[in-house]
Amino acid sequence: MQRKGERGSGGNDVERLLDELFATPPPAFVSRREELAAEAKAEGRVEDARLIHAARRPSLAAWAANLLLRSQPAESRRFLELGRALREAYRTLDADGIKELSDQRSTIVSALSRQAVALAREAGHRLSDAAQQDLASTLRAVLADQDAADRWAAGRLESALTPPADFPSGIAAADAPQEPTRAPTAQRSSRTGAKDELPERRRQRQEQLAQARKAVATAEQAGADASLQQARDRHAQARQQVTAAEEQLRTAREEFQRAEHEQQEAEERCQAAADAVTRAERAVQEAEQEEEH
Repeated sequence: MQRKGERGSGGNDVERLLDELFATPPPAFVSRREELAAEAKAEGRVEDARLIHAARRPSLAAWAANLLLRSQPAESRRFLELGRALREAYRTLDADGIKELSDQRSTIVSALSRQAVALAREAGHRLSDAAQQDLASTLRAVLADQDAADRWAAGRLESALTPPADFPSGIAAADAPQEPTRAPTAQRSSRTGAKDELPERRRQRQEQLAQARKAVATAEQAGADASLQQARDRHAQARQQVTAAEEQLRTAREEFQRAEHEQQEAEERCQAAADAVTRAERAVQEAEQEEEH
């Protein structure tokens, strides 16, 4: 099986073709897949054709997640980095720290989900409520699970992802990581050492929490920047459309005025010709009357 970056026979990059295929909106996916597979087969690239034909059409939510990855590469990288930081923090933080990061994680997922929904809409496809829920579930899974993050990073999701059930989303204090219980015979001898270690553990936890907060803040800022840029792009596009419409309206008005002027001139010429005919007929009648007398 070919790996990413390897080229099939004829110098064609099957991975590039697969990337293109998974960027295709789901309604057009199958027809485009068959077209690419037929082209590869006609060129003698049988293995490439097999790989292309094996691709399965993604759900609308999976396609939107793939679209987000391709359309916002820098922000997607930061999102993946945030996931690594959060997974590390969750392993060591107490319940309060976990709840704080869980709330911030929800904010980031909501922001990115809105971006993906907007991108899909701009591409001509509106996501239903169910598809939006699947999209948010996929992004939560990317933050929670390394395997899910790797699958999303490949840009070829076929279906929505589900975060692992054991990944916390604001757990109770009773479920928070606990200090290991020491055997009764060792409690007295280890009490002094435990007291000495407690400040260091607290310092490490505070440092990890600070790093996670920083990662969340960076991701939030990146999301805000991307949303602002999308809004600016849409505003610029709308302004261009308005300018084009105004230009078309101005041209139409000028054409109308010219046509109206030409019509008026034509009517005047027609009236002048009619008057000339009337005068000529009158002159003929007068000439005939004079001959009779």
